[in-house]
Amino acid sequence: MADTDLPHPPRLLLPDAIHQAVEPGTALLRLETTRSREGLLDGARWPRTRDIETELPALISVLTGHLGPITRVGVDAAAWNGLPTRLVIDDQVVHLDSDPVGDNTVLITRGHNDHFALLVVPPDTTADAAREAMARAVRADNITEAAQILIATTPKPE
Repeated sequence: MADTDLPHPPRLLLPDAIHQAVEPGTALLRLETTRSREGLLDGARWPRTRDIETELPALISVLTGHLGPITRVGVDAAAWNGLPTRLVIDDQVVHLDSDPVGDNTVLITRGHNDHFALLVVPPDTTADAAREAMARAVRADNITEAAQILIATTPKPE
């Protein structure tokens, strides 16, 4: 069966009220709906806090259900408060690599070399801006870097 023959899940938007009700540690995530992986990003994540030990377990649990076991996560050190070198999530050790790159992404690794790049929308982003940034990130034809998506979707001061 070719990738194009596989059913694709529908794109669902969360209602506005859910964004205020979501607790820290809940995975607000969108993944690209095609299997081509031609875009620059494979999805987007909107954490509710900058506490990686609160936010990462739900993300890894959800991604493991879609992608299989996650072995490593690369994060921007400047975007998180305190970074351990590893976490045990669902009885699996996940290694964390931190880098002060400031590129607004998280790099998820399954297996040895299969990487998935996710845009990380800052926790204090408005619901409208976050939805727009996440929608742009998951477009199959996206060639815009994460930082540029966030700049383009941030409301201008009035």
